[in-house]
Amino acid sequence: MFAVVKTGGKQYRVAKGDIVIVEKLLGEEGDVISLDEVLMIGKEGEAPTVGTPRVDKAAVFAEVVEQGRADKIIIFKKKRRQNYRRKNGHRQDQTVLRVVEVSTTGAKPKVAAKKAAPAKEAAPKKEAAVKKPAAKKAAADKAPAKTPAKKAAPKKAAADEAPAKKKAAPKKAAAKKTTKKTED
Repeated sequence: MFAVVKTGGKQYRVAKGDIVIVEKLLGEEGDVISLDEVLMIGKEGEAPTVGTPRVDKAAVFAEVVEQGRADKIIIFKKKRRQNYRRKNGHRQDQTVLRVVEVSTTGAKPKVAAKKAAPAKEAAPKKEAAVKKPAAKKAAADKAPAKTPAKKAAPKKAAADEAPAKKKAAPKKAAAKKTTKKTED
């Protein structure tokens, strides 16, 4: 089953399992959002249902995979012979969606992926918590092994050790000019 959905001023043809990049939508990663502006629904081999302008009660449910930004585009304006040049850049906010279900009745799907994702996230957090104390112990073991740092020398001694400034090289004498004497 597929649907044509309108979001962000654009229309997308989506089916279950598709990954779609759309204009920014509100929602955190892992949230399931519904796209209610369904313009058309169809099944393979059957005539599609076209809305006027939307199909009633139909919805597409999608999981937010990622919130990000698109590649930078460069805006360069120039007026010839006027010394007018302006350069700007822009990165559009975007959301990556994975379509969970296309529903003709608008009923929310049961999402097992959302429940499984927090369980996977919880396990790495526990491992990270275990690793942190181990890192502290390793740092504590390394600390006594270090030799105490040498104390700074007194200021007078430091002044003596400082290299003396080099004297400027003596200037070379200018070359003598010799002129030819002409006899008259």
